Amino acid sequence: MSSTLLEVTRGAHEEVERLERLIVKDFQNEPTSSKERLAQSHRVRHMIDTISSTAQRLIEIYEDNDNARKDEIAALGGQTATGTNVFSAFYDRLKEIREYHRRHPAALVVDANEEHEALLKEEPQVEFSGEEAYGRYLDLHELYNQYINSKFGEPIEYSAYLDVFSQPHKIPRKLKSTRQYREYIENLVQYLVYFFHRTEPLQDLDRIFAKVEAEFEEQWADGKVEEWETAILDSEHVQDQQTLIDLDYFSTVEELVELGPEKLKEALASMGLKVGGTIQQRAERLLLTKDTPLEKLDKKHFAKGSRGSAQNGAAVAPQQVGMLKEIAFLEAKLKKLSDLLSEAIERTKDNIVKKQALTYEEIAAEREDEETQADTESDDDEQQIYNPLKLPMGWDGKPIPYWLYKLHGLGQEFKCEICGNQSYWGRRAFERHFKEWRHQHGMRCLGIPNTKNFNEITSIEEAQELWKRIQARQGVNKWRPDLEEEYEDREGNIYNKKTYTDLQRQGLI
Repeated sequence: MSSTLLEVTRGAHEEVERLERLIVKDFQNEPTSSKERLAQSHRVRHMIDTISSTAQRLIEIYEDNDNARKDEIAALGGQTATGTNVFSAFYDRLKEIREYHRRHPAALVVDANEEHEALLKEEPQVEFSGEEAYGRYLDLHELYNQYINSKFGEPIEYSAYLDVFSQPHKIPRKLKSTRQYREYIENLVQYLVYFFHRTEPLQDLDRIFAKVEAEFEEQWADGKVEEWETAILDSEHVQDQQTLIDLDYFSTVEELVELGPEKLKEALASMGLKVGGTIQQRAERLLLTKDTPLEKLDKKHFAKGSRGSAQNGAAVAPQQVGMLKEIAFLEAKLKKLSDLLSEAIERTKDNIVKKQALTYEEIAAEREDEETQADTESDDDEQQIYNPLKLPMGWDGKPIPYWLYKLHGLGQEFKCEICGNQSYWGRRAFERHFKEWRHQHGMRCLGIPNTKNFNEITSIEEAQELWKRIQARQGVNKWRPDLEEEYEDREGNIYNKKTYTDLQRQGLI
């Protein structure tokens, strides 16, 4: 019965509202494991995408570029070419409905709520490798092999690579302008983006990258991009430095000859030099550019039609600046993704260190335990804890055994007035609380030192009386400054404080 455009519009609005309620209902169910949380996020993401596509379809209907909606509304009002006939339009519509039900007498009414409830129970299929363990860890082994087998990389362990891959500023600038580094950084960013979409489907990565791009463009224009402040200046000499062959690794003509004629030809052509001659001549011509700038080379080495080294360099510089800018922007993306995935990176580091001390059998057994842990946790949560004696909970979230409860005397309650009538269950907790901050604060408020003499004292009145008795007992041995403090006059005579003060007032001293 959704043949009319208005019915399609109504059904689309109903679909959007139903999906919104379904998202709220899904979020009300707290996931018990990381796997369930991931499945819930992907379900919600799928429903959000459906809402977006449905809303876009509604916008197209309301824009009514073909006037189909306007014509249908007019037809419902009975407006025809000959005039307005409301009753004719009503009976035509009634006839259409009866005809529909006559052709489909066994049509069932589908409950949309039941259909959408099934969405909450399905588990989206998200592809993860065995190393990634359902999004808990990163799998950078392929990129690690690419790194250690490149000129800009170094032979390090995989655990050390996890600390280095997010720090591209440690790679020299000269090595970053190579095609090999650009392919590596593109693959690395592509993998991290793919991993982020699978583990955080509700995050809007396009909006995050838009903000990163805006900040990068502003910093690039001001020349404040970290490690790329002098990129434009360096690009002026890029024709001298950047060829298809890195000449820093070659010192003789024989070493260049081993590369083959085609590779030498491509390198010479990229610099505007002659590409003819034997392979020996090509290698000699290319080796000249290692220590001699192109603008100082003899013109006989350049191919016909070349505009010279200075003109050629000026033409390549803007293109090279654009390439360096793209590499710098990829590095900015890499840093942002590393911040977003910092927890996963730390988990991966810990997992690699842990796996180095385990055998293959132990690793497989541990992975099986992790897979079954989610099921056992959900089963434990579903079981209602039976605790009629109201025993305290143990470390595993279950009541402690009754014999342990009796052994520690946890059924005895001790109240301390000094702590603000705080209750302590068990003798052990009661004795321990005299050294804790709450009791010390209460004694400090009373102006009484918290010494061993006041252990087992919980009443404020008893503590004050005991303190008075202690003060009276110590009064005999109390130091009295007026009688025991000594003063000496100019002649060396010794007096106590009271006598010295009296003689000084009389003017005798």
